[in-house]
Amino acid sequence: MKKLFEPFAYINSIFDITPDMLKNNGIYGLILDIDNTLVATNVKDAGERVGQFIKDLKDNGIKHVIVSNGHKHRVEEFCRPLEIEYIYKAYKPLGRGFDKAIRIMNLSKNQIAIIGDQLFTDVLGGNLKGIRSILIKPIDPDEPIFVKFKRIFEKPFLRKKEYKDKF
Repeated sequence: MKKLFEPFAYINSIFDITPDMLKNNGIYGLILDIDNTLVATNVKDAGERVGQFIKDLKDNGIKHVIVSNGHKHRVEEFCRPLEIEYIYKAYKPLGRGFDKAIRIMNLSKNQIAIIGDQLFTDVLGGNLKGIRSILIKPIDPDEPIFVKFKRIFEKPFLRKKEYKDKF
C-alpha cells in the first residue's frame, strides 16, 4: 500500500524540470496540475514563467494536458491563454481525468508522468493508473482549509524525503 503513495521523483519546482530530463527518462507526455504546482492556488493567470515552461514542452515535442479538480471557469481561464488542452473536475485520484488525458496524448502509460503537489490526488492517481508520478513541493502554504487538512495525513509519507532538482 505504501508504494501507492511513493512518487517516481520528488522535485523542488516545476521549473527544475527540463524537456531533456523528461526525454532521458522516456517521458514524452505530461499530466499537469495547476494549483500549487504551476502557480499558487490564488493565482489566476499562468504568467510568463509558466508560459515559457509550456512553450519549451511544445517546442521539444512533449505532449501535455492539464488535469485539475478545479471548476470549469478556473481551469478554462488558466488554460485558454496557454492554448493547452485541459480536463476540469477530474475527481483525482479517480481515473476518469487520467484516462481522458492519456487518450488525448495518444501515448503509452510508460511514456507519461503526472506532475502535482499532492500525494492523495496526483501521486495516488498516477500510481493507480500505472503512470509515473512526480511530486512537486507546494508553492504556497496559504491553501484552502481542506487541502491543509489533507497535508496533515501526507506528513508520515513524506518524513525523511528530500526534494531534489532532478530525477
